[in-house]
This record gives sequence, C-alpha cells and structure tokens, in this order.
Amino acid sequence: MGGIFGTISKKDCVNDLFYGTDYNSHLGTKRAGMVTFDPEKGFSRSIHSLERDYFRSKFEDELDSFIGCQGLGVISDTDPQPIIVNSHLGRYAVVTVAKINNQREIADELLAQGMHFSEMSANKINQTELVALLINMGKDFTDGINRVFEKIDGSCTMLVLTEDGIIAARDYAGRTTLVIGKKEDAYAVTSETTAFPNLDYETVRDVAPGEIVRLRADGMKVMQGPSGCSQICSFLWVYYGFPASDYEGINTEYVRERCGKMLGEEDDTEADLVCGIPDSGVGFALGYAEGHKIPYKRAVLKYTPTWPRSFTPGNQSRRDLVAKMKLIPNRAIMKDQRVVFCDDSIVRGTQLRDNVRTFFDCGAKEVHARISCPPLVYGCPFIGFTSSKSDLELITRRIIRDFEGDENAKLEQYATTDSPEYRRMVDEIARQLGLSSLRFNKIETLIESIGLPKCKVCTHCFDGSSCNMKKK
Repeated sequence: MGGIFGTISKKDCVNDLFYGTDYNSHLGTKRAGMVTFDPEKGFSRSIHSLERDYFRSKFEDELDSFIGCQGLGVISDTDPQPIIVNSHLGRYAVVTVAKINNQREIADELLAQGMHFSEMSANKINQTELVALLINMGKDFTDGINRVFEKIDGSCTMLVLTEDGIIAARDYAGRTTLVIGKKEDAYAVTSETTAFPNLDYETVRDVAPGEIVRLRADGMKVMQGPSGCSQICSFLWVYYGFPASDYEGINTEYVRERCGKMLGEEDDTEADLVCGIPDSGVGFALGYAEGHKIPYKRAVLKYTPTWPRSFTPGNQSRRDLVAKMKLIPNRAIMKDQRVVFCDDSIVRGTQLRDNVRTFFDCGAKEVHARISCPPLVYGCPFIGFTSSKSDLELITRRIIRDFEGDENAKLEQYATTDSPEYRRMVDEIARQLGLSSLRFNKIETLIESIGLPKCKVCTHCFDGSSCNMKKK
C-alpha cells in the first residue's frame, strides 16, 4: 500500500523524519525515499529499494547528507519517490499514497499538451510524477491538488514539501489516512499515529477527506475544507494498520480484539486452544479466546530476526516460500489438540493451505480457521493492498468460476452472509485448504467493531458496495 511522513520544525528535523518514516515501514515493501529542504542548500533527496533490506539500513549511513528543518519520507509499494519539481508554483517535492487506474489516459492527455515525463521506471509511468504534473497545471497548490482529485480514478493522498511549509492533502474520499501531530516548535503529519509517541508528538487530529492543510513550524492553516465524502478503507483495521495506530480516532488493536470476541461468543465449535497467525491475526485471536472462553496459546510464532516483513521476493512462488519460512509451529503446544487459528484474511489461499498441512503434521487433531473479515469476493480498485493482478487470483472467484462457469456470476449472492451460495463457497474453501472447519467474520460484525456508519466505510472488496468518488 504505502505510508508517508512529513515534519517541519524550528530546528533540524532529520532524526524525526528518519524515525517517523521508519514507523511506516509495515505499509510497503518495494521502495523508500526521503527529502529535506534547506533555504541555502535546497532539496536533498535519496531513494532506495527495500526488496532486500530494511529502511533503516538503507538510509542510516547517509543521514548527514540531509539538511533542513522540514522534510518528507515515504514507504512506497509503487513508484520511486519523492519527486522534486521546479515550476511556476516554485520548487517543491511530492510523495503520495495512491492507486491511479487511469494513469495511461491522463498521461496521453498531458503528452498531447506538450508535457513530458522524466521519471520512467521499467518503462512505466511514475504515478507520483503524474500527480506533480497535474498540480503544476493549477494556478496555485490548492487548485492543482483539486485537479488531481478531479482527474484520477482511484485514490490519492499526498504531502507536498514547499519552500514555505508542508501541504497535506488527504484522498478526496478519505480511503487512506493522514493524521497531524504536534510538539514544541514542530508539527508532523503521517499515515500512522504509531510514528508519534516515541518522537514526543501528540496527535492533534485527522486530516479530513478532501481537506488540504498547510503546516508550518508555528502552526497550521486549512487551505480547503473537507469534501464531505467518507469511504475509509476497512482493511486498515483488518490487516495493514499497525496495532497501536488510530484511524478516525479508532484503535486498530481494539477493533481486532472486538471482532474476535464477537465471533468467539457466537461460535459453538469445541476446541482446546486458539492461536493467532502473526502479526495481524494476534489481536483477533486474543479477542476470540475471551469470547469463546478457551486459552490463547502461541502455537505459531514468527521468526523475526532474519525474516522482516519488508523482505519481499519478486516472484509469487518465492513470496509463498518466504511467507512459510517466517512462521514456525510449536509442536509441543499443538500436539493432540483441537486448534483454532485466527488470520486476517484469505486471498489466494496458498499460504493458509501450507499452514494447515503443517499443523496436522505437528500432531494437531483438528484445525479450525477463523478469519477476521468477510470473504474477499471483489478486487480492490481503490487501494493496492494486495499484489493481485486479476480477480481470479482470489480463491473465492476461482471457486465461483468452478461452480458457475463464470467468475463474475451471482457475485451478490456469494457475498451475502449465510446465503446458500455463500455457505457453499465457504465449505469449498475449507475443503480445498484441508480445514476441519472455516468461519469468516460477518460484514455486520466488522462494521460494528469499527464503530463508524457503514456508509462511511469502504467494504467494496467484501460486497462490491463502494463507488468511485471524485471531485466534480
């Protein structure tokens, strides 16, 4: 997906920028970048690949090359960034968390107007540069950012580092997040509130959907008010949010535990223990243990010293192997037990199938899976939270194709909790994965656990209910 961090201070900001960006590392696996601005030295920028190493190890040795009291950092799952621009709006740098589905059409339109792209990577358009070109077309930054909101199909949250502060603009529909923090003589803005406590920032507030805010070291100014839209991604709480982070003031771990407790209370499956698949399944499992009144035990552990999340090989078969190598079953805990294990979601099912086989090999008598979100029936057109290129990579769609002869048939029925189609699909997933039983959380339970009205939360990947929202 991606995460961004920006800070502006009355003194050097490089340490805050470095560690604040690092606290977004769980949101992306491909690239990272940092940029600072100093009135005398100008912009200092560096971009590195994260596919074989940590953020810290890539940037730590070059921190002395960054000079300034304001800067941006980005963890990106898409293009190399930040992008630095010199235009009629002045000199500035841009970082984004975005998924732009119509970037080719926008690029062709801009090329026809005589513009050019210089940040090509693997012959692909750099979508952050595309955003910068759209901003350049505005008479000022507010106008330019609104051109981005008008043009793109998808989502885009951005930070713009100018010579006169940092401009924070959250996606028009609020699908991704930005939160402002403050400490003495400094402000910061980030995708994850996790970045604030250890750097002594206090959370001020979320940037609202479509809102544009300028931050300076001595204060902030609203350049444009909220759009009035709200479609924040529910998967923030399910999967890619860090447990200590809050979105719209709602804590991630709190939602996961509440989801688990509600499912545990209504589940009548007899079992001896429950465990969570690290990391995002742990909170859900703790809640399930409380609700179902069975002990939580660490029957599966994540080997973190040499298998960081950021290590992501380039091909799917090796990614599956790495995912397996990270998790180590505890045979002594599992042997002769009826085990419930909790995970955040099922996408392809490959990793889960391997885990189930391993659990039985370790002597488990029964292996039951409980999933914290509903089945993923629709691909996400708004946020790139998986690397899936086709809906047929979803195990649900492959099963629907096998049942109906068409992967797009009767999707509404298959997405409806406890419908005959839904039950048949879930039973088939359980059979293919070798599970003793399988249950997904209901969409109603997820929404209740989050605590926002359903109309303000995007659940498109579960029920296809959301729509693209643009500034008109």
